[in-house]
Amino acid sequence: MTHEPQQPAAPAPDSTDAHAFDAAYQAAQKSLAEGGVPIGAALARGGVVIASGHNERVQNADPIAHGEMSALRAAGRQKSYRDTTLYTTLAPCAMCAGTIIQFKIPRVVVGEAQTFDGELELLRSRGVEVVVLEDQRCVDMMRAFQDSHPELWAEDIAEEA
Repeated sequence: MTHEPQQPAAPAPDSTDAHAFDAAYQAAQKSLAEGGVPIGAALARGGVVIASGHNERVQNADPIAHGEMSALRAAGRQKSYRDTTLYTTLAPCAMCAGTIIQFKIPRVVVGEAQTFDGELELLRSRGVEVVVLEDQRCVDMMRAFQDSHPELWAEDIAEEA
C-alpha cells in the first residue's frame, strides 16, 4: 500500500476577515458603478479596516491605480505594514504583488483567482500567507466585466485584446 504525501492545508480565513473583505468587495462595486475595472481592496490591522480603494485606472487615467495600490494610497504613510492584512477581490498582478512584498505585508486574502491567477505563487515564495476565498460574487463580477469589456480588461493587465 502506497501513501501519497499529504499537501499542507491551504490557509483558511479567520473570524475577522468577513468585514474587511466586504470593504474590498464594496470598493470593487463602486469602481464598476463609476465605469472602471471592478477590483477593490482594503487594508486592515487587527481586524479594523484602515483604508479601502478600488481600481481607478479608467476614472483617473492613472496606469498604476490598481485596487491594491489605491487602498495603500488611501491608507497613507504607515510606520510598518508587518501587522496588516490586505484584502483584494482579485489575485494581485505582478505590480501589486511587488508592492505587497516591498512593504512586507504578511497576509493577503483574495476574493478569487479563477478569472485571473495573478502572482499568488510569487507571494507565497516570499513568505506571504495567501488565503483564496473563491468568492462567487467576485468570480461573477469579473467574468461579466471581462466579457463585456475585453479591451479594457486587456489594457488593465497589459495584454493584447
